[in-house]
Amino acid sequence: MMAALAPPLVAAWDGAWTALARAAPAESLRELLDRYAEPHRAYHTLQHLGECFATLEDVASLAERLDEVRLALWYHDAVYDTRAHDNEERSGALARAAVLSAGGGEEAAERVHALVLATKHTTAPAPRGDARLVVDVDLAILGAPPARFAEYEAQIRREYAWVPEAEFRARRQRVLRSFLERPSIYATTVLRRRLEPRARENLARSLDALAATSRA
Repeated sequence: MMAALAPPLVAAWDGAWTALARAAPAESLRELLDRYAEPHRAYHTLQHLGECFATLEDVASLAERLDEVRLALWYHDAVYDTRAHDNEERSGALARAAVLSAGGGEEAAERVHALVLATKHTTAPAPRGDARLVVDVDLAILGAPPARFAEYEAQIRREYAWVPEAEFRARRQRVLRSFLERPSIYATTVLRRRLEPRARENLARSLDALAATSRA
């Protein structure tokens, strides 16, 4: 199982448990791998997780509790159903249960649960502490190079293939515009400096394309 994972993901899984439990629970990893391999996923897969941990590696020094940040990232899309509105809540519950079953303690379990809930990406209240880092890492895709951003957009469309085209365009425009309307997309200074300009370019370009398709 571990041999099938890319080395950065292996390190991220093992590192998530170093301060929480004596050993990483193999059964929890098996469950997560099954979830991230679900056939309806196109973006919210191990590819996304790998990109998250690649981003985190460069800014790991910003974390107050790096193990909990890693674990929250592993679990933040554990439940992904495009027809549901409680994915983060259910993912957070799985993360909390995993920490408790591994003997991680109630306080750590609640902190990890809160970090997962932060990836719901609401604008209020603004994330604080490690939640800022988890949210920024999750949103790093918005500041990806244009080719990867275009691939991401196509992956999202495949995940919402059941939504009629006109409705999808309208909903997607609302989502992307909500990020552009924020004073800043990223909360951490390092990732704001690194990703914000390109993220705004990507979002504006995508919105223009969606609007042009709507007019056609």
